[in-house]
Amino acid sequence: MASFNLLLLPGDGIGPEVMSEVERVIGWLDKNSGSTFETETDLVGGSSYDAHKVSITDAAMEKAQAADAVIFGSVGGPKWDSVPYEVRPEAGLLRLRKDMDLFANLRPAICYPALADGSSLKREIVEGLDILILRELTGGVYFGEPKEIVTLENGEKRAVDTQVYTTHEIERIAAVAFELARTRGNKVTSMEKRNVMRTGVLWNQVVTALHKAEYSDVTLEHMLADAGSMQLVRWPKQFDVIVTDNLFGDMLSDQAAMLTGSLGMLPSASLGAPDPATGKRKALYEPVHGSAPDIAGKGVANPIAMIASLGMSLRYSCDMGEAADLVDGAIADVLNSGTRTADLAAKGHNSVSTTEMGEAIVAAMSKRAG
Repeated sequence: MASFNLLLLPGDGIGPEVMSEVERVIGWLDKNSGSTFETETDLVGGSSYDAHKVSITDAAMEKAQAADAVIFGSVGGPKWDSVPYEVRPEAGLLRLRKDMDLFANLRPAICYPALADGSSLKREIVEGLDILILRELTGGVYFGEPKEIVTLENGEKRAVDTQVYTTHEIERIAAVAFELARTRGNKVTSMEKRNVMRTGVLWNQVVTALHKAEYSDVTLEHMLADAGSMQLVRWPKQFDVIVTDNLFGDMLSDQAAMLTGSLGMLPSASLGAPDPATGKRKALYEPVHGSAPDIAGKGVANPIAMIASLGMSLRYSCDMGEAADLVDGAIADVLNSGTRTADLAAKGHNSVSTTEMGEAIVAAMSKRAG
């Protein structure tokens, strides 16, 4: 019987509420999947700052490094707007990504048939949508140096963020994109801004060379990121796997999220390189949505993206593809039944609470498992 150690980091805002529903699903899996799950919970983000004056402690980082997977909720909120920049809630997530070297961020955008009318686009444009945005996560402008605000001699201030990429960083994220495409529609679209950015020129060159050398069986197309943004809302189903840098990936994946009907629907996985000895990857799984402080504590948050993120951990960290399919199928069943949280419900229609949605998904898992 396989056993897995999961570190749960609920974080701030709606994070603890949706994480409670993940714990409900883990409890079901522990009893019914043939595998056992040991969980430990710690603080991150604003909750960690309140307790320890840092956005994540060294002890919590040690737990994250040792875990088979980190399941992450959300961080941030107006309460912490005035804390020092280096200990802001988001710094905890950035440290997890950097120290664990989680360079590959997988963000699927899937439009469930039951939600096609909930998208801001026409049904025929989004129905059946299944794309994967692969975002480079540990390089680029979020981590480049110098990163500073300085006062000039004339009294004005100047802010600097630096976009930096190396051949190695681009090659390893592109390789993941090509490998994933081989398991899907066998097409990769690489997006950058080579017309105005030197990093875009290098990105284009490295991806092209790697494709020619090792992945010529996969269809590759290049697209400027701003044009890609337009195409995402014009004809999103033209894409299979999109690979792009940290900044563009951040924006494009949020845009793709809204094609599906709600930001509360999208999970993500952040993966490191395989360990040479064991083949295992360090990994963190999180919903794409933020902490949503305006609805925190009201019991109305949509837990589907959080539960689907756990599903991704079953697939990529636990080698439990059938269990991952069970979770995904149960989510589809619940949506097909008409069950909706407030973010998905049509105006004037009843909606269920966070807890009721979690209970419905577990019930659907039981029904599917027989």
